[in-house]
Amino acid sequence: MNIENIEAFVYVNHYGSFNKAAEVLFLSQPSVTARIQTLERELDCKLFDRLGKQIALTEKGRQFLPYAQQIMQTFQKGKLHMQQRKSVPHELRIGATVSVSNYVIPSLLPKLKQLYPDLHIKLATASTDDLVNKLHNKEIDLAFVRKVVHPTLLSYTFYEDPIKLYVYEEHPFTQQNEISIEEISFQPLVFFECGSFDWMRVHRVFESLNRQPNIEYLVDNSEAAKKLVLERAGICFLPDLCVQEEVREKRLFPIAFKEINGIMLQTNLIARNGEHAMFAEALLEIGRSLFGQGGRND
Repeated sequence: MNIENIEAFVYVNHYGSFNKAAEVLFLSQPSVTARIQTLERELDCKLFDRLGKQIALTEKGRQFLPYAQQIMQTFQKGKLHMQQRKSVPHELRIGATVSVSNYVIPSLLPKLKQLYPDLHIKLATASTDDLVNKLHNKEIDLAFVRKVVHPTLLSYTFYEDPIKLYVYEEHPFTQQNEISIEEISFQPLVFFECGSFDWMRVHRVFESLNRQPNIEYLVDNSEAAKKLVLERAGICFLPDLCVQEEVREKRLFPIAFKEINGIMLQTNLIARNGEHAMFAEALLEIGRSLFGQGGRND
């Protein structure tokens, strides 16, 4: 049985789409389809029901899924182990932006430590520009930064975080089905600025209005912005990852409107060409397991 066929099965199920699985695996859609068909012949059963553009696991597919996932996890662990150099570096210096340090690193590093129990990890938190300079100066080995392209660095998309408007409990917007840009512009706004292109797109949402939005607080970190909203000082556009706990606890509420759809904050993993590829691959694989995305070479 071919491991690549099992991999295709796991990815198609995870993304619910042959096209998306093909994109993530860097394959054509017909290649993914062929791998699934080969696996179905080997197992002598149908794994997916296809209803137009929608797909769903068959009963046999549901039965096989946990075994396929276990096979892939075992294979990835073995692959990482075999790719290790004879002498694994004793220390890994990782740089990260503030938001990554706050919301991603705590779940990411323990899993890296499981793969490399003897590894000592040093974390440095700084802005994207500072981290790029630190990487060039060999002060750090890898860095999680906002989207950046540089000829001497390898850059991989690690996580794309949707930006949404968040309001506090009992805010009038929580009772409305549709919210207009004009209504939002009259509200006291907390604006979190991180200096990236994605936040410029948020500003442009208001360009069609004849008046400036009512920005009462301008802050440079997401935690301060979030706490101002929790204190009912205003409402705010924030990355999804930084408010997951508050949303689960029903203390903050996302407000949907079409103008903000598709605006995301992209985090990249960057490294010097040819260096620390083993750790970069491990972090990308952990990211895929945690977030279901990542690993695209930019």
